[in-house]
Amino acid sequence: MRVDRALRVVLAEDSVLLRDGLIALLDRCGHRVVAAVGDARGLLAAVEEHGPDVVVTDVRMPPGFQDEGLHAAVRLRERRPTLPVLVLSQYVQRAYAAELLDSGDGTGVGYLLKDRVGQVEEFVDALSEVADGGTVVDPEVVRQLLRRRRDPLERLTPREREVLALMAEGRSNGAIARRLVVSDAAVGKHIGNILTKLDLPPADETHRRVLAVLAYLRS
Repeated sequence: MRVDRALRVVLAEDSVLLRDGLIALLDRCGHRVVAAVGDARGLLAAVEEHGPDVVVTDVRMPPGFQDEGLHAAVRLRERRPTLPVLVLSQYVQRAYAAELLDSGDGTGVGYLLKDRVGQVEEFVDALSEVADGGTVVDPEVVRQLLRRRRDPLERLTPREREVLALMAEGRSNGAIARRLVVSDAAVGKHIGNILTKLDLPPADETHRRVLAVLAYLRS
């Protein structure tokens, strides 16, 4: 579990029980929730007042319980492009999810599904990753957004499409090779072609797959 530094967090969650639980969890992990709110308007005001290191927000909040939290997150990133934002929700809200992931310079952003965050360490590590400028996206979020946009795949061969789809599921090179019954070297070559065809900027190995999928979503 990463606790490289204590973070000042603004938390937006309409469920009082979950909100209190997250406050206790973050406090136990050495972070400090400087404001905890239950609606999007409160989120915008809290960020303006406290200037946090990172924002954690749900998607559906009062008054409409539609996409208020996610819409507020997009607005925050428009105002503060470098503000790290981690969305933690039960839902994939397509209308604004891709816009959030494409906001700012594409760094310091995450979207996790609550029922797929299996361990406390996973959530805390994701929070630290986003606060440090990384990108963390639940594979299910990626899959739903991938189904929405097909045009960029015209630049890829059928095999490269298969590799990209498996990358979106979070599979390693070895796992992709076994699934497609090809060599690890062949998978590496396909990934190199994908990165080139999607015009990705240079990136370290840790974020190559995330950057590849997000570049596809943005095109």
